[in-house]
Amino acid sequence: MMKREKKEAMNVARKIIAAHLVEGDPAKDAELGIRIDQTLTQDATGTMAYLQFESMGVPHVRNELAVSYVDHNTVQIGFENADDHDFLASIAKKYGVIYSKAGNGICHQLHLERFGKPGKTLLGSDSHTPTGGGLGMIAIGAGGIDIAVAMAGGAFHIPTPKVRGIRLVGRLPKGTSAKDVILKVLEKFGTKGNVGWIFEYFGPGVKTLDVPSRATITNMGAELGVTTSVFPSDAVTKQFLVAQGRAKDWVELVADKGAAYDDVFEIDLSKIEPLMAAPHSPGNIVPVRKMKGTKVNQIMIGSCTNSSYRDIRTVALALKGKHVADDVEVGIACGSRQVVNMLAADGSLAILVKAGCRILENACGFCIGAHMSPRTGAVSLRTNNRNFEGRSGTKSAQVYLVSPETAAASALTGRVEDPRKSPVAAVPAPKRFPIDDEMFLYRKTARKGVRGAEIVRGPNIAPVPKGEPLPDTLKAICAIKVGDKITTDHIMPAGARLKFRSNIPAYAKFVFEPCDATFHDRCLENRKKGFANVIVAGESYGQGSSREHAALCPMYLGVRAVLAKSIERIHRANLVNFGIVPFLFDDPAAYDAISAGDELTFPDVRAAVAGDGRATVKVGKRTFSVTSTLSAREKQIILAGGLLMNGFMV
Repeated sequence: MMKREKKEAMNVARKIIAAHLVEGDPAKDAELGIRIDQTLTQDATGTMAYLQFESMGVPHVRNELAVSYVDHNTVQIGFENADDHDFLASIAKKYGVIYSKAGNGICHQLHLERFGKPGKTLLGSDSHTPTGGGLGMIAIGAGGIDIAVAMAGGAFHIPTPKVRGIRLVGRLPKGTSAKDVILKVLEKFGTKGNVGWIFEYFGPGVKTLDVPSRATITNMGAELGVTTSVFPSDAVTKQFLVAQGRAKDWVELVADKGAAYDDVFEIDLSKIEPLMAAPHSPGNIVPVRKMKGTKVNQIMIGSCTNSSYRDIRTVALALKGKHVADDVEVGIACGSRQVVNMLAADGSLAILVKAGCRILENACGFCIGAHMSPRTGAVSLRTNNRNFEGRSGTKSAQVYLVSPETAAASALTGRVEDPRKSPVAAVPAPKRFPIDDEMFLYRKTARKGVRGAEIVRGPNIAPVPKGEPLPDTLKAICAIKVGDKITTDHIMPAGARLKFRSNIPAYAKFVFEPCDATFHDRCLENRKKGFANVIVAGESYGQGSSREHAALCPMYLGVRAVLAKSIERIHRANLVNFGIVPFLFDDPAAYDAISAGDELTFPDVRAAVAGDGRATVKVGKRTFSVTSTLSAREKQIILAGGLLMNGFMV
C-alpha cells in the first residue's frame, strides 16, 4: 500500500491564498495571481473604477459579489458629488453590483456586518479593506483599475508574501482596547519596511477579542504598509455571524498545528496600556500617561476603525449622566444604520446627545477632512486611522489617534486623560443584531444586472485618459523633489478636492497642491518643451490611501517615472497600472544629486524595463543607476503605457 504524503501544516493566510491561487507557485515565483471572490468600492474611488470597468466591454460583473458603497463625500456640497452618486447607482443597476446608498454607513463596517465571509478573498478600492481580515478573510486594498479587473473575472497579482505571526496571550486590562493593541504593533514595526508581509494574529489571546476588536486591528494594519492582516475564524467569529443572521456564512479556519511563520512577535495583552499616535504619523506612538493633562480642543469618535456598536456604546457608558467639557467639541460618526438603531434602542443615543455630543452622519467625513475640520492650531483627538499633516482639513492642527476609551475620558475634562482611572464595564457581544438591509439596492439583480439600464452621467464625469507606450529613450525634467513619507494625500489632496475625482483634467490641477501648488502648470510647460516629467522622492513614497488618482493624474500630466528610495505597495501597483516606471535608487545617495528642474536622460529605458529593470540616468555630467524590479506581466503593462492599453485588462 502506498503511503499518503503528509499534508503541509499551513497558517490561515497561506490556506486562503492556496485555495484561490490561479497563477504562479509560492515556492518558485515572485508574483502570484489570486482569484477574487468579493469586491467593494466607495464613492471617492468608485466612479473611476466603474468607468474603467465599463471600458472593458464586459456585460456584467463576474465575481461572486460586488458592492458599491457611498460613504466618503456624502455632504454633497456642489452638484459634483450628487451627480457621482447617481452615476454609481445607475452603473450598479446595469452591471449587477449591489449599491449602498449614502447614509447607510461606512463600507468596511457594513461589509463586516452583512457580506464578509471567512475564507473568502476581498479586494477593495480603499486602503482599509483589510478590515475584513477580522472575519478571517484575505482582504486587500488596491487601486480602482485592479477592482475593475477583478469584477471582470481577472486575477489580482501580489508578490509572494511573507507571513508574520503576531501571537497574542493574556487579556486586555480595563480601560484598554483593540486600538491600543494595533498602536503597540505600530510602535514595534512602524509605517515603513513592511511591504510584502501579511500579519496573522494567533494564540490564546485571540479568543478574548470580539470581531469588532479584531476588525479594528486589521483595519489599522494598513498603516503598517503590509499586504493585509488576518485573524482566524473561530467560535467568536461564528457567534458574530449568527448574531447577524448569517450562520450559513461561517466556516472554521484556523492555522494547522505546527504551521510555520516567517517571523513571530508576541504581545501580552495584559501588559497593554493606553497609547496614542502623535502628529503626524500613525507610527509616532506615545503612552497616554505621558500626554496626560494636554489641552484638547476637539474630539472625533467613529470612522471605519472605531465605529462599531461596541465602540460607541463604550463611549456612551463613559458619558452617562455627565457632560463634555464646555470648551471641547465632540462629534460622533457611527459606522452603520445598524449601530445607530441599536444605540437608539438601548438609550445610548440619548445619553450622547444629552452629554453634548454632535451626532454626525454614518460616513467617513471627518477622517478625510470632508467636514469637521479643527480650528487653527487645534489639538484634536480622533479614533480614526490616519493623522497625516493636513488630512483633517486644517494643516496646523495637531491630530492624535486614540481609542474610544481615551477619547471619552478626555471629552469630560477637555484634557488628555488616562481611561484606566475610571474604566467602564465591557460591552458584551450582542446575541442578535437588528437587520435592516433596505438601503442596499439591486440585491435581486446582483451579478446579472439590468440589460438596457440607462447610465446617468453628470457634466463632471469625464472619460478615463489613457497613457502612451514607453519610448526607447526618455528625456525628462525633475518636476518635483519631495522627502520621506509622502502620502497619497500629499499627491492628491482629499477633502473638498475629492469632488473632482471623476474628472481627471480638473482633479489634476491639484496634484501636489499641499507641497507645491505650481506643479500642474510646470508639468504642462515641460511637456510643451518636449520633456516628460519625473518625480524624485525619499523613503516610503505613496503611503496611505489606495486612491489611484495619485498615479492617474500624474500620468495625465506626463509623469513617466518615479525615482525613490522606497515606494509603498498599493501606490507602486497603481504607478505600474498607469504606465509610470517605479524606479528605486541603487545608491540612495544619488537622491541628493538631483534637484527640482534638473534635466534627466534615461537612454535605452525601454530595453532596460524589458530586461533586468536596471537603467542608467544622466543628470548633466553625472550618471547613476536605478532599478525597477518588475514581473513579466508588469513589464508588459509599463511598455504598453498602462493597463488600459493594448488589451491588458483581464
